[in-house]
Amino acid sequence: MRILFAGTPAVAVTVLGGLVNSGHEVVGVLTREDAPVGRRQLLTSSPVADYALARSIPVIKANSLGEAELARIKELKPDLAIVVAYGSILKAEALEVLSHGWFNLHFSLLPRYRGAAPVQHCLINGDEVTGVTLFKIDLGMDTGAVLSQVPTKVEADETSGFLLQRLAHLGITLLNEELPKIYAGIHSLSAQEGTPSSAPKIARKDAKINFSGSAQEIINLIRAMNPEPGAWTQINNEPIRIFEARISSESVACEAGAIVKVQDSVLVGCGDERLIELHLVQPAGRKLMSASDWLRGHQQLVKFDK
Repeated sequence: MRILFAGTPAVAVTVLGGLVNSGHEVVGVLTREDAPVGRRQLLTSSPVADYALARSIPVIKANSLGEAELARIKELKPDLAIVVAYGSILKAEALEVLSHGWFNLHFSLLPRYRGAAPVQHCLINGDEVTGVTLFKIDLGMDTGAVLSQVPTKVEADETSGFLLQRLAHLGITLLNEELPKIYAGIHSLSAQEGTPSSAPKIARKDAKINFSGSAQEIINLIRAMNPEPGAWTQINNEPIRIFEARISSESVACEAGAIVKVQDSVLVGCGDERLIELHLVQPAGRKLMSASDWLRGHQQLVKFDK
């Protein structure tokens, strides 16, 4: 069958590449329009668009599907669509265009974490198990009937970046198992079971560290926000992002947010009277660096701002 692929970020490229390399016929790509990126806000095409254009796969750039976009999709004559983090909700007229429908590869075990940021919310909440779900899109937000799900254990030190890539590869395996069933018309759909929860898009304020929380809660947030947008705090009103940290076994009296140096380790007090050890940080306007190198140039710093 002829497949339309809809996706936008780098993780969607992983899945698209998996489909192409597995021999599926991808006849076109739907992705969001070019968007400003970085400090200079340069208009930049999506990673999915770049991948497709480099391989001469037709690309449709659209943030929503109107008559013109639907006409272009029809010209490609796809039988079905695979959606991975496209970034827009599909309306009824779009869902009716393809004879076999639109199928979403979602990075959670639905109905848990419906929404744009399932992996980050999974890590924030300290879940030990997550997975991927392939479902048929309907008019709701990730509410469609499920073809299949594959669970996986969340590793103790995984960041959202690493976990997302691992789930993408798990999703490729799932698609290669389920697509032949769709082609043959022998796939089955089941209603989602369980208590739904939401995973809305992460805002910068959601990534702010509250050192009055427990050490584990803070570590969970740091892992969840790596690589984007980066968990952050402030010191002397200057922002600093923390990308890597661990719970420390040291026992030092230290109030929440206070910074203590023990030999070469940079420790910070938490609300549960435990300590975390900072490893990788990024001060405003500077590159990633070790926490010890950062503190070496700021010996007067004693506590992160509330």
